[in-house]
Amino acid sequence: MPPASPDRMSPLEIRASLSLASIFALRMLGLFLILPVFAVHAMQIEGGNNHTLVGIALGTYGLTQAMLQIPYGMASDVYGRKRTIIFGLLLFALGSFIAAVGSNIYVIILGRAVQGAGAISAPVMAFLSDLTREQHRTKAMALVGSSIGLMFALSLVGSPLLYRCIGMGGIFALTGLLALAAIWVVVSVVPKERAGKVEPEEQVEPARLRDVLRNPDLLRLNLGIFSLHAVQMAIFVVVPLALVSAGGLPVGEHWKVYLPVVLASFVLMLPAIIYAEKKDAIKPVFLSCIGLMAVVQTGFVFELQNFTAVVILLLGFFVAFNILEATLPSLVSRTAPARAKGAALGVYNTTQSLGLFVGGAAGGWLMQHHGRTPVFMFGAALITLWGIAAATMRVPQRARRRNAATVGGAALGDGTAR
Repeated sequence: MPPASPDRMSPLEIRASLSLASIFALRMLGLFLILPVFAVHAMQIEGGNNHTLVGIALGTYGLTQAMLQIPYGMASDVYGRKRTIIFGLLLFALGSFIAAVGSNIYVIILGRAVQGAGAISAPVMAFLSDLTREQHRTKAMALVGSSIGLMFALSLVGSPLLYRCIGMGGIFALTGLLALAAIWVVVSVVPKERAGKVEPEEQVEPARLRDVLRNPDLLRLNLGIFSLHAVQMAIFVVVPLALVSAGGLPVGEHWKVYLPVVLASFVLMLPAIIYAEKKDAIKPVFLSCIGLMAVVQTGFVFELQNFTAVVILLLGFFVAFNILEATLPSLVSRTAPARAKGAALGVYNTTQSLGLFVGGAAGGWLMQHHGRTPVFMFGAALITLWGIAAATMRVPQRARRRNAATVGGAALGDGTAR
């Protein structure tokens, strides 16, 4: 069988990317699906009139994920990716079924905590980096990263309809059944692990967690995913209200804005991803998207009462969000020590989950005490800080370029590009 073309993804890479992206998407669907309807539903159950407990029920998913991402990533380095993913999916399904039968807020909090304890994001992304070549990894990670925006859009559209048909318990039960189906995907569809096929340059001792935590380039990337998701959660404390006040659009019809905006953003992100891959220009594209995100946050400060401007700014937000979401995990997988991809991605996913928690809490607090404008000023400041840090990051060269550089004996000292 001829070797895979360096310019095209192999059938195995396509299969790995699609199957693992579908599993990752399930995780984000579990986070987002209850957001549009849970606060209203909670008023009908015991303890649901306590807004603090409702907030805990929403946030505990991300909190337990943040606590367990690093252990899951490290476990996948030692015990294997598939075993770790299957264990996490079983926990996720168990938590879903606990929440499905919950008749009071405390049982639902328990179920959400167990759901979050199935923190498989790090081993899924580490597995994807194992099964893809570096020159195609950003495209593979783009499928995973884009699933976040897609799942958010689907939750906004589908959650009210599902709630009307099967209720909140049915939504939780459906999520549990999907997790069990995902286990079948892991066993039957996801390619086998590359046991015993470690490249010579990867035959090194496992890196210690503290080495991962001290790596300045990984720290910059972790700041990035924290900032990106903190801003995402913070602005969606305000944006739904702006669609109502500026456009007179009822909450039940917000999907008419979100769905086309998100789908259009997927189309618009493709040229940037292709350019970054073909020209090996990830850093310029990356920094440009951070700049676009900062412009969007600033635009919201001044144009929040203009419905057309809000829609255009949302489109800019999702274009930047999707590209950054696609490139960040790819850069982490390139930068991490060869034997610590799982640990590095565990730290990455921990900061992602913390960003979700902090963004929601900060956005809500600022909105309650200071109004809408400070929420976007907070976002603009956080993105600007990230941009300053990212400006000096080093982007590792792809394997193909490194190999070409060393053929004549002129190996690059630190393996990094501009």
